[in-house]
Amino acid sequence: MTLQTFALVISAAILHAAWNLLSKKAAAAAGHFVFSYRLLSSVLYAPWVAYIFWADGMDWSLAAVLFIALSSVLHLCYSLCLQWGYHAADLSVVYPIARGTGPLLSSLAAFILLGERPSTFGVLGIACVVAGILLIASGGNLRRFANPQALAGVRWGFFIGLFIAAYTVADAYSVKVLLVAPVILDWLSATGNALIMAPRAWVRRADMMAQMRGKWGYALAVGALSPMAYILVLYALQLGGPVSLVAPLRETSLMIATVAGFFILKEKVSAARVMGCAVIVAGVILLAR
Repeated sequence: MTLQTFALVISAAILHAAWNLLSKKAAAAAGHFVFSYRLLSSVLYAPWVAYIFWADGMDWSLAAVLFIALSSVLHLCYSLCLQWGYHAADLSVVYPIARGTGPLLSSLAAFILLGERPSTFGVLGIACVVAGILLIASGGNLRRFANPQALAGVRWGFFIGLFIAAYTVADAYSVKVLLVAPVILDWLSATGNALIMAPRAWVRRADMMAQMRGKWGYALAVGALSPMAYILVLYALQLGGPVSLVAPLRETSLMIATVAGFFILKEKVSAARVMGCAVIVAGVILLAR
């Protein structure tokens, strides 16, 4: 992995952690907040998209159209499954399983479908990042996943991880092989999601306005940061970054969010989470080799 690619993914991880910290402050608005920041991001990034269309144009091949549509569907399915999973099981089980299996399955898919060849350091780095994620998100109590009541969360987490892997590989193919501009891919996918959610938002507009009171500033910030975090990842992939390395590396956002939560939100950090951060750092060092 080149230094430029590494810097792009780490920058994306920092932005990802930042917008997640901001979105926590608007968690009560749930789906209304998701629709609001996606709508705002579509407006904010429209001038950039228009400039790319004007300056560079785009080859509207059938494959490109199909993969853009696929990206929109996969990202929407991921978002919906995440909400359903959190409703059906404990977040403390669903989240670590989803974030741990996502990069792992993305890497396996890259080996099988994209023909990437892992190095020894790469495999060790992937293993360290996944292990660190599980330590941070679970607080070191991995036995909770063996509890019969937690099995629903494990199943949902794995299912969500499948969608993370699916959209990662599909989007990587779009920007690497079909040469779709990352900004255009993300904007069309996000705008498609906003259009799909628009009828529900319109029907429940009174409730949305009530729940979003005082949260529009957060929606604007997340609408600006969230797309950029993923666009940087897509550019890293387009520049030649292997999916098997980029996917786990971007999950260092969880470590960054943990550290930020300790210093900014004054959250308590257990020994297991500190160890998880150390394991992720070791994984990052291995992935950067």
